[in-house]
Amino acid sequence: MDSSNLSSLPEESLEEELEQPPQRNEAPLPSAYASVPLRPPSQVPLNPLSKLECGTGPPAESYNLSEEDNSWLVARSSLQKYSPLDWLGYFDEEKDIPIPDSNDVFHVYMAGTEGPVVFCLHGGGYSGLSFTLSAGKIKEKARVVAMDLRGHGKSSSENDLDLSVETMCNDVLAVIKEMYGESPPAIVLVGHSMGGSVAVHVAAKKTLRTLAGLVVVDVVEGTAMASLIHMQKILSSRVQHFSSIEKAIEWSVKGGALRNIDSARVSIPSTLKYDDSKKCYVHRARLVETEQYWRGWYEGLSDIFLSCPVPKVLLLAGTDRLDRSLTIGQMQGKFQMVVVRHTGHAIQEDSPEEFATLILNFISRNRIGPQGVEIPGLRRPLQSHSQQ
Repeated sequence: MDSSNLSSLPEESLEEELEQPPQRNEAPLPSAYASVPLRPPSQVPLNPLSKLECGTGPPAESYNLSEEDNSWLVARSSLQKYSPLDWLGYFDEEKDIPIPDSNDVFHVYMAGTEGPVVFCLHGGGYSGLSFTLSAGKIKEKARVVAMDLRGHGKSSSENDLDLSVETMCNDVLAVIKEMYGESPPAIVLVGHSMGGSVAVHVAAKKTLRTLAGLVVVDVVEGTAMASLIHMQKILSSRVQHFSSIEKAIEWSVKGGALRNIDSARVSIPSTLKYDDSKKCYVHRARLVETEQYWRGWYEGLSDIFLSCPVPKVLLLAGTDRLDRSLTIGQMQGKFQMVVVRHTGHAIQEDSPEEFATLILNFISRNRIGPQGVEIPGLRRPLQSHSQQ
């Protein structure tokens, strides 16, 4: 989970500014997730204000806009700035993976057709779409699968509040088995924050025989354990209700949770659900109610990470996050550490291009192919020829 500053922003709803707009005929903003239509669609040509919004008309000053017009236009432009974006074009498809002998159904997003599988696990409160923008580049040389963990995104389970690391590990292994059977391709586990803990524990089980690499994103035992005492306060003090999805996206960016607007526009809608009783959007993951499992995510994580018998890389947003065990392990060359500058906790969202490049370089450097490590020059023996 992100322990960055998530202080509340004033809920100055953009919809309030649009309740009594100037009387004009205009089409609503196109959005797959639009929560409230701005006004009925119209077949009449767009007026000059619409051209101004689209950047196709003369500059604003030439219209001599009234204060009311200008205020309305600014509000509409801001709403458009934070409108949701679709994941299509980055991921190729989505699937529901039912788990036999249970009522659990896990949702996955998939991209790419060849190479090893980069299997992505998101952090607490995020979703599989947290990896959307980076998946668009990773899929050029590898396959990508991003899973919604239980209690998150579009996944459904018998107990959405059982976020114990053991349960989530079993979920991941069950999904991989259902997707690939008994002969899965080479898999590189990538986990962010809480998902990083799950990835480490899955790797440490040594039951996934085609596991070829492990990438942990911005989670270190020492820092994570120290932050747990503040987590309830952080979760409770964040904005809980949003009048629209656009307001939630705006809050995530202005509050500092995410620094990349485009990534927020794709990922944030999947972290929300509409509450009919409250007539607003609320957070999908009920993290406040899962406190009993938090310590288990991170306790002993550094030593478990170091014990995993596969190539490993730790991506960090700051060098001060290394604890003693990892510092020693890094000096001994047990894993690679990369510090990604100018980013927040969600490195894969804030700097998707750099993140994707780091993943592909990791795969290339460790020679991970579709079936595992590929050794250059190793070929099948040539069929013997008869002596001349």
